[in-house]
Order: sequence, then C-alpha cells, then structure tokens
Amino acid sequence: MALKRTKKPLTPRRIATLVNKALKNKPQVFPSKGYKYLKDLPVGSLFETPTGIRGVLINADINAKVVITDVPNIIDEDKNYYLGKQTISVHTEVKEVVN
Repeated sequence: MALKRTKKPLTPRRIATLVNKALKNKPQVFPSKGYKYLKDLPVGSLFETPTGIRGVLINADINAKVVITDVPNIIDEDKNYYLGKQTISVHTEVKEVVN
C-alpha cells in the first residue's frame, strides 16, 4: 500500500525559504586541469586559449580587455576582425605563456 504524499502549498514564506536555500548552495566552479581564469592572471601576462588564440591581458575587472596577437585557423579575410583589442569574459579558461 503506497502512501500518498501531499504537496505543501507554495506560500510567499515557503518561496523565500527555498530561494535563500538555493542561493546558499551555489556550486563552485573551477577551471580545467592546467588552465586558469583570465581574472587570476597578472596584468600584462601572455595567454593562450584552448582554441589556440594568443593574447596579452590589459585589464581584468568585470570583463577582460585583451590584445589578441595570434588567431590560428582563421581565413585571412576574418583575421583582421579578431586581431587587436578585444573584450572577453574574465572567466575564460587560458594557459599562461611563459617567455
């Protein structure tokens, strides 16, 4: 004989409790093995993304301002668009390039 489960009605207080519980239990996200986030690099460091894009970090506040120096596997017509000063996420996974 199966027991019937009764659902509790959603009241504003119950909703607030569920929201607070969900906000406390945030998952922690870490970069892949061997990579760092752009926000963790010092300003002026060279980096390379998993797709092979190379650049220099200028600033990393909310978004990262970078200068892209090399873009492999791009058609020459599109290469000029990607090269130069760009704004990308500070949560981009990169490898630091050591000179």
